[in-house]
Amino acid sequence: MDSLRSEIVTEARAWLGTPYVHQASCQGGGCDCLGLIRGVWRAVLGAEPALVPPYTADWSEAARLETLWSAARAHMQERPDNDARPGDVLLFRMQRGAVAKHLGILTRAGSAPAFIHAYSGHGVVENSLSAPWARRIVACFSFPEGTN
Repeated sequence: MDSLRSEIVTEARAWLGTPYVHQASCQGGGCDCLGLIRGVWRAVLGAEPALVPPYTADWSEAARLETLWSAARAHMQERPDNDARPGDVLLFRMQRGAVAKHLGILTRAGSAPAFIHAYSGHGVVENSLSAPWARRIVACFSFPEGTN
C-alpha cells in the first residue's frame, strides 16, 4: 500500500469510536459518514475542497438527485469498484432504487475486506465488507494526490 493510502487508513482508524452525529465532522466528538470522509481529508490532504451545505438525513431522495455521487466525482478520482484498494472511498446505495447516500473507507482488500464508516446508532466502526455491504457499492473513489 502506498504512503497516501496507508495514511488515509491510519487516519480513518483514529476516528474509530467517534459517535454518530448527523452533519458533524469532529474526531471523537461526532460525525456522520460524510463527516468522516471530510475529517480524513482535512487530516491527510489539508483544507476541504468545498463547503458542504446543510443536508437532511434523507439527502436528495425526494428529488432523486445523486448529490453525494456528483460531489465525489467533482473532488475525487473515480475508480472501478471491482478494483478498490485500501484507502479508497466506497459509495453505497442503501436501498434498491434509492439515491446513493452512504460512504466508507476501504481498510482491507482481498479475501477478508473491511471498511470504516460512521453508521447511525453505531458511530464510527470498522466492519467486514460482507456480501450484504458489498452488493450495495455503486462507486469507488480515490482521494486526490498532491492537494496540500
